[in-house]
Amino acid sequence: MSTPSRLELRPAVRLSVIAVIGAVLACGVCAFFVTVKEHSARSCESTDGMCFTWPDVTVVPVSLATALIALSVVYKWLEIRPRLAIIPPTVLLAPFPLAAAQTAADWRAVTLAGGAWTCSLALTAWSRYRPWGLSSAAMLLLASLVVLYR
Repeated sequence: MSTPSRLELRPAVRLSVIAVIGAVLACGVCAFFVTVKEHSARSCESTDGMCFTWPDVTVVPVSLATALIALSVVYKWLEIRPRLAIIPPTVLLAPFPLAAAQTAADWRAVTLAGGAWTCSLALTAWSRYRPWGLSSAAMLLLASLVVLYR
C-alpha cells in the first residue's frame, strides 16, 4: 500500500491544514498586538499628547506581510489554486472576524475565528465546494460586522 503524495490529498485534509495555519496566525497576531499595546503603554505613560512608537507604526504591515507569506507558502505546498484569488481576501478581510472575536471574547475566540475564516475562504478553491465556502465566509463576515457595529 503506497502513501498518498501531496497531489492526492483530499480537500478535507488540505482544509484542516489551512484551518490550523489560520488559527496559528490569528493567535500569533493577537499576541503580537497585545505585546505592542503593552509596550506602547509603557513607553508613552509619561507623555500627555499623542505618542507613537515604532512597533505601533509597523504592527499592521508586519502582521499582513507575515500572513501573506505564510499563506502563500502553505497554499503552494498544498497545491491549492488559484492562490491570487483566495489569499488577498483572506488577509485583507480577516481583521473583521478577528476583531469581532476579540471584542466578544478572548484569544481563544480569535484563534477559532481565524481558523474558520481561512478554512471557509480556502473552500472556494474547489468549484464543487465554492457555494459553501462563499456562504460560510459571507456569514462569518456578516456576523462579525453585526458584533462590531451593533
